[in-house]
This record gives sequence, C-alpha cells and structure tokens, in this order.
Amino acid sequence: MKAVVLTTPCGAGEMMLTDVPVPEVRPGWVLIRVKAFGINHSEVLLRRFEVSQPYIKKPIIPGIECVGEIADASDSRFGTGERVMALMGGMGRSFNGSYAEYVLVPASHVFAVDSTLDWGELAAIPETFYTAYGSLVQSLQLDRRDTLLIRGGTSTVGLAAIQLAKAMGARVVATTRSGRKGEMLRRCGADDVVLEGEGFGRRFLEKYPAGASKVLELIGAATLRESLGVTAVHGIVCHTGLLGGVYGLKNFDPIKEIPSGVYLTGFYSNTPTQKQIDGMMRLIEEEGIRPVIARRYGFGDIAVAHELAEQRGQTGKIVVMV
Repeated sequence: MKAVVLTTPCGAGEMMLTDVPVPEVRPGWVLIRVKAFGINHSEVLLRRFEVSQPYIKKPIIPGIECVGEIADASDSRFGTGERVMALMGGMGRSFNGSYAEYVLVPASHVFAVDSTLDWGELAAIPETFYTAYGSLVQSLQLDRRDTLLIRGGTSTVGLAAIQLAKAMGARVVATTRSGRKGEMLRRCGADDVVLEGEGFGRRFLEKYPAGASKVLELIGAATLRESLGVTAVHGIVCHTGLLGGVYGLKNFDPIKEIPSGVYLTGFYSNTPTQKQIDGMMRLIEEEGIRPVIARRYGFGDIAVAHELAEQRGQTGKIVVMV
C-alpha cells in the first residue's frame, strides 16, 4: 500500500508516498480501508520536530483520524464494508496512523457512522467536531438558555463549535483577531462577533454586562484569566485549545483568580465513545450541518496540503482524499 512514513523531522515538501506492507490484522484491532482524512496541527508538529522524541516509535505513519470502510473486522463488532471513523487513542504516535491506504486501529477507537455526508465532508468531522461536541455537551453542559462565548472562533474547532452550539439553540458570540472574518463567522451561525486584542474583557462586558454563561476557551492559557473574568456567576469555562501558544499558567492561584461561583473545566478528546459519536452525528444530520472545508487534496498532494496547514491562515479543515 501507499503511505507516508516519517523517521526524522522534515519539511512539508519532503513528504512523499512510499510502498509499505498492508498491516496484518490481529485480535482486538480492525483494518480500515482509508477513504479520507483531515490534517491536524498536531501532525504538523509531529513532522516538524516531535518525531525525534524517544517516545515516538519509528518509523511512524502519521495521522490521528480517518474515515473509511472496514476491510477486515477481525473479532470486532463491525462488519466488512461498514462505514466508520477512527480517531485518537495513540493513532499516529503510539502506532501507525491514517496517512495510508489502510490503517490498523484498536476496535475501541473505531466508530460506526450513519451519515449522508460524502467522504470528504465526513473526513472533516472526527477530531474537530468531536472536540467541539464534547466540550459543549460534556464539559459546558450547553443548553438553549446559554450565552456562549467562543474564543478562537475562526479555528477549525471554533467553526465546528459555532455550528453545533447554534443548532443546540444557544446564543453564540465568537471572537477573531481579524475584523474581515466577522461576516464569515456570522454565516456559520454566530449571533455576534467581538474582536480579540487590547481591552477585550472591558469591551465584552460593555456589550454583555451579565457576562457569558458558558465560555469555550480555544486560545488557551494566554487568555484564560481574561475569560474567567467575563464569565457570569455559576457560569462554566472549558479550556480546550492551545491556539495562543501558551501551555501553562505561571503563579496561577485558583482561589484568587477563579471568581467565586465560576467553574473551570477542560476537555481532552482522547477517549471518545460510540454513544458520543452517535449523539454528535445525529445532531449534524438532523440540523443539516456541513463542515467548513478549506481545501480538498489528493493523497499524492500530501506535501502541498501540509504546506497549507503549516501556514495556518486557511479557514476550515484541510482534507486529503485517499
């Protein structure tokens, strides 16, 4: 089969398809014929430097998610030819991932999907929409009475969260650093857009004096203190993303810096369940949600796709059709 294989850090232009054996099926694992996959920033980081770390067993095929059909169900609950998605659980880091024509994945991280989306659209769903859905439903307990603030609205998870939250009936306020992207956020379902930057907290509270009842923090630690400050009493802040490039808070005093009656949680997307995937897909189907796709590439253009992902200026998910 054709696959991308990494042994050392490399530039996007150095990625190429090579011939490797189709994985041999073993108990507890299923073989998927990959139809398409989305590109994630974590895969860019793996290619650029993380592959050199000792905890990455090399050579490694990258890719933390995919959609496709069961080629060999092994001893699992699946049937041959069944449409599935697979994501996380060590995929593309602890074991070979989805940048290949076939991928062998633990059955526990493979999920049946019932969808009218085409393969390219479906490939934009797994990690991105699951992260947004889990944050909104499990961590933020979102309902239609909420005013939801999404910090980092133009990210792939941010766009998915806008679509899902609006479908759930909440009032959605999204942020962006670029005023010209405001209209695009509104087309995706945002009721209002507030620009990031100096004085954000003051400007947000001038428009929403009661604060946001729920906050999806995708920028991360760089703006977390500010997000806590604009959250209503008994509101919830969910720290999900790291777009701001700050991975921890120095000298953070929870007693003093988490306002009384405000709740801080997080969401980690490594343990999806079939029940969660079913709920997410049901909402997507019933509400006619279509993911925002930046570009679709053929498998042979994987280097070009990674070059675009590295620029991080695109709007929507980059999808590769295998």
